[in-house]
Amino acid sequence: MKLDKLDLKILKHLQEDSKMTNKELSNLLDLSVTAVYERIKRLEREGVISKYVALVNPEKVDKGFMVFCQIKLIQHTKSYLTKFEEEVTRLSEVLECYHVSGEYDYILKVLVKDMEEYREFMVTKLTNLDHIGSTLSTFIISKVKNTSAVNLLS
Repeated sequence: MKLDKLDLKILKHLQEDSKMTNKELSNLLDLSVTAVYERIKRLEREGVISKYVALVNPEKVDKGFMVFCQIKLIQHTKSYLTKFEEEVTRLSEVLECYHVSGEYDYILKVLVKDMEEYREFMVTKLTNLDHIGSTLSTFIISKVKNTSAVNLLS
C-alpha cells in the first residue's frame, strides 16, 4: 500500500492522540470529514493501523520496575525455540519478547512492582520454563526516551 503525505499526517496525529475525532483531523488537514473517515478506514483495512490502545503510566499502577532480561537457550532447535516462545507469551509480566542475534537468544522487557516481585517472577515463572540455559538481567535506572510513535515524516 502506497501512503501519501495526507495518510502520513493522519497517522502522525493519531499516534499523538488516538481519540482525535475525524472532525478535528479534517480541520487540521483541510479535508472533509468523509475523506478523513475513508482514509482511516483504508489504513485500518490494510493493517497500517493495527489497533488503538490506552497507554498506562506504570508508576501509577504500582508497576514501575522495568527489567531487560536476556535469555540463552540450551539448544537452538526449532522445537526448543517454539516451545519457549509459546511459554513466554503466557507470562503477564513480559511486555515484549524479541528473538535476537548475538550471545543471547531472546530479550524480554519485563515490568513488575519492585526487585522482590522480579525475583519472585524469575524463581517461580521464568526459570521454570524448559530449555533455558542462562539469563542476564539489566535493571532500568531511568527512562531517557520512551515512545510508541513510529517516525513517519522525516
